[in-house]
Amino acid sequence: MCHMKVVPISDLRYHFPKLEKLLLSGEEIQITKRGKVIARLVAEPGVDPGSAPLPDFMAGLKEIYGDQICAVTGAEIVSADREGR
Repeated sequence: MCHMKVVPISDLRYHFPKLEKLLLSGEEIQITKRGKVIARLVAEPGVDPGSAPLPDFMAGLKEIYGDQICAVTGAEIVSADREGR
């Protein structure tokens, strides 16, 4: 086990990504409020940060729209909107 980190509760809000990396690397973190320990965070055993599969957005779009090609591009819509202002 690595050395336990002690952090103030405000770090949960403002520096959570950094704390999450520490947890995933095996650190145990004590959370303090006004200098007193109020909680201890420990990563769940067997959690792999890269194990969640990413969604296939292109497959989702193909399922919704098939091979349909739009007559107007998004850039043309934005350009027309800007000209109208």
